[in-house]
Amino acid sequence: MIVTIDGVAASGKSSVSSGVARALGVPYVSSGLLYRAAALLALEAGAALEDEAAVLVLLEGSGLRLEPLAEGNRVWAGGRELTPDLHSTRVDKGVSAVASLPGVRAWVDAQLRALPQPFVAEGRDMGTNVFPHAQAKFYLTASPRVRAERRARERPEDIPAIEAALTKRDEADRRQISPAVDALVIDTGPLDLQGVIEVILSALPEHEAGRTS
Repeated sequence: MIVTIDGVAASGKSSVSSGVARALGVPYVSSGLLYRAAALLALEAGAALEDEAAVLVLLEGSGLRLEPLAEGNRVWAGGRELTPDLHSTRVDKGVSAVASLPGVRAWVDAQLRALPQPFVAEGRDMGTNVFPHAQAKFYLTASPRVRAERRARERPEDIPAIEAALTKRDEADRRQISPAVDALVIDTGPLDLQGVIEVILSALPEHEAGRTS
């Protein structure tokens, strides 16, 4: 069983996916961390984020791998763990440029499709492109202001600045993000974390959820 949870930036995908995965007793897979890792490697190497060939060389030589766990994902480049460095402001600003590169997207997709099932996969195009035949698909959204207020609780930045950055990120991601036609779209604005998790769990096919949990 594969459950996909896509959505806009800062819509709560990681926290929701982790909660759903724990409830089902399976790992969750954060595709965005691989894109963030690609951006981090490029930034550290001084490579242009738009230089697809350079970014791919870094990826292929880094030993980059994703360790999916229900409680959270870890990303490694060889023996170095990158996870603590992936949610910095500079990576936030650079990840869209890297994620728009077709070759990088193909590389990430191949890593994800090679992972053993079952799992909960979260990202931008899990239900539309990476796992189009997933048994259950969801898409999370919320207004830029709601998302900015949530992110401000995690980072020492003011809400208007975060909101402006998220709006810009939405524009950059617009070509890559749209709900699958068979996805359930959930506005997370009026819901707390547990509320979103419960909406998703209640919408899962009963025989699959029961068999997995």
